[in-house]
Amino acid sequence: MSWIQITVKLHLADDKYAERIASELDNYGAISTTFMDNQDDPIFEPELNKIELWPNTNVVALFENDVDAQQIIDNLKTYLKVTELDYEVEVIEDQDWVRVWMDQFHPMKFGEKLWICPSNQQVDEEGAVVVDLDPGLAFGTGTHPTTRMCLQYLDSLAVTNALQDKVIIDYGCGSGILGIAAVKLGAKMAYCVDIDPQAIEATVSNAKNNQVSDKIKPFLVEDFAKENILGDITLANILAGPLVELAPTLAQLTKKDGLLALSGILDIKEKDIVTAYSPNFNIDAIAHDEEWIRVTGKKK
Repeated sequence: MSWIQITVKLHLADDKYAERIASELDNYGAISTTFMDNQDDPIFEPELNKIELWPNTNVVALFENDVDAQQIIDNLKTYLKVTELDYEVEVIEDQDWVRVWMDQFHPMKFGEKLWICPSNQQVDEEGAVVVDLDPGLAFGTGTHPTTRMCLQYLDSLAVTNALQDKVIIDYGCGSGILGIAAVKLGAKMAYCVDIDPQAIEATVSNAKNNQVSDKIKPFLVEDFAKENILGDITLANILAGPLVELAPTLAQLTKKDGLLALSGILDIKEKDIVTAYSPNFNIDAIAHDEEWIRVTGKKK
């Protein structure tokens, strides 16, 4: 099956104009809409409740292949009350995207002994701790700097036996990669928490594939809030805005003298995170990877 991709190119600084176009394309049956700048750079982290766009923004919409692309463009012109529109229409051929991704995904090492490896490959290294992980429904494979820094942190704890028999809380677990890595490195239990049911589904599947289902306990956020669980080590690899809001929650979930690792944070947000978490944690290190940072600390 092929798909129709319509790209509307804007040359205005008015954010609402792009949002209106995206909303209207959704109304026309778009399967997905994405904002890109003219260099194909994605939007990393808008402020809460705000979509930040560039003066030259592309609105990219994907449709099933039976749509009338010209009719959609004509309708959009009418809606916007314009006679000219800068746009492109492309036919995107379907592929086995999972297989294509796996062909490009090779075993990756994080620190001294932790590896993330697709199931169709293997790691031949003495003492290696291997997490088998294939692409799936939820974010988190180790290829992104934020996940990479969290995995390196877990490996560094394992080297000093600081993970041994510890209880982990992975808040915003995505694929479950961090919790699974933690228990394979020696942690006693990992509670993997997410707002997205697909993340819970992916975590359950990945835990089973790694033979650690008995040590991985997935929870939706609302269900975990009813539990009385404290972590020796709390991990959260989500964006800075939600992390600031979650500071009181993550503090409550972490034992006294427990450890904290936060990532998913652009370096320009460092001050916001440190300010939010300093009342309850002694911040001990800021690690950098490209434009992203990892903040670690210890509960007061």
